[in-house]
Amino acid sequence: MYKKVRNNWVKHFDFMLIDWCCIQLSFIVSYMIRHGISFPYTNRTYLNIAILITALHICIVFFTEPYSGILKRGYLKEFKASIKYSTVLLAALIAIIFMMKLSEAYSRVIFCWFWVLSSVFTYTMRILYKYILSKRVKDESKLRCMYLITDKKAVNGIIEKMLDYKYSNFWLKGIIILDEDLTNKMIYGIPVVASAGTMLKYVQNSVVDDVFVALRDDYPGRKELIEYCLEMGITVHINMRHFSLNIPNPQIEKVNGFTVVTTSIKTMTFRQIVLKRAIDIAGSLVGLGFMGIAFVFVAPIIYIQSPGPIFFSQERVGKNGRRFKIFKFRSMYLDAEERKKELMQHNKMKGCMFKMDNDPRITPIGRFIRKTSIDELPQFFNILKGNMSLVGTRPPTVDEYRQYALHHKKRLAIKPGLTGIWQVSGRSEITDFETVVELDAKYIQEWTLGLDLKILLKTVKVVFGGKGSV
Repeated sequence: MYKKVRNNWVKHFDFMLIDWCCIQLSFIVSYMIRHGISFPYTNRTYLNIAILITALHICIVFFTEPYSGILKRGYLKEFKASIKYSTVLLAALIAIIFMMKLSEAYSRVIFCWFWVLSSVFTYTMRILYKYILSKRVKDESKLRCMYLITDKKAVNGIIEKMLDYKYSNFWLKGIIILDEDLTNKMIYGIPVVASAGTMLKYVQNSVVDDVFVALRDDYPGRKELIEYCLEMGITVHINMRHFSLNIPNPQIEKVNGFTVVTTSIKTMTFRQIVLKRAIDIAGSLVGLGFMGIAFVFVAPIIYIQSPGPIFFSQERVGKNGRRFKIFKFRSMYLDAEERKKELMQHNKMKGCMFKMDNDPRITPIGRFIRKTSIDELPQFFNILKGNMSLVGTRPPTVDEYRQYALHHKKRLAIKPGLTGIWQVSGRSEITDFETVVELDAKYIQEWTLGLDLKILLKTVKVVFGGKGSV
């Protein structure tokens, strides 16, 4: 799943917010220089000016797009841009005051200081924030993992241009060259990780959020390669010079200086991402409260029936192959993992999952907390941390993930969830893993915030309706 690019005028909402804070701070300091230690917001006359400044700021951003190319501007250009922005803002402010015949009510000293301070503050904060962004792009954990797929002839030029882009949201983790096996070679410090023969296997078993495809239209197998990536839930960026395919959810955008057509099985808007994360945080805080209450009652019983840790942690596979530790109340005896191999013959699931009736590894209290889903409550830690979401697809174990076919990986195209469409669609009755994959793919392709809410309500009904764990 891919985050849809925002509209141009709100693309740099962060800079827009920073500038607003700077002009308000400038206004406050200017007022204090003229009137002493007091705030303009307590003065009705100057409060109106503060509101007007905010409205003018939004209008200037909307109509003049002052942030166009802001990440490419050097110190001098940014200084000129900051002065221009402050001058336009002050000129508009004075013009409105003059037309309303209110100029006698306001101090000229305040306006002069406001222009000086807003120019200095906006320039300083823009430079500082761009420095922070440049440091952020070096933190690989916060970037999307992207691989370049191209041929030997084009690779050098593309890498040079990509690395020249300083504020990318992508970590170019590796190169896949199809027309020659250059595996383990380095090109501008980026490793060549696969060739035509090993590409699909490598992508399947690695953390891959995006691939950048730079292949000519008539390149053999190009269409099939893109289809395989989409089948695995990977977002594909196709260089516009090499685009002629009929693909789902196409978007034209910029990636590291290249104009590309981006395609994925589903896109999310910036607003949807923010709202989903806000719901996750709010839900996890509430859930952790319930977990604390449950801990008081179930922790002693867990320890009495099977002395050892109260919590169980296990490495799981999350979004696009990322590994993380999942937490639960321990519901099994300590030797559960060792005994799993001898119980595989009783597995009632077809495919890459394990489930059996009357599992002897489960403790008596474990059966109860599984039936009531109390064992899942510690996963609210994972949700708060950002490894998981309230609603998503259930994260596989590492062993299960190693058995995945190419099309199975698409269920990892979204962040894993505490509950999901599979859990509320008759989890106990579903014994075919391919059905699970189909349900998860349907959830991803049809995802909306409304669907998440519907699944959450169904989950509550399943839990309190006594239909088993979710």
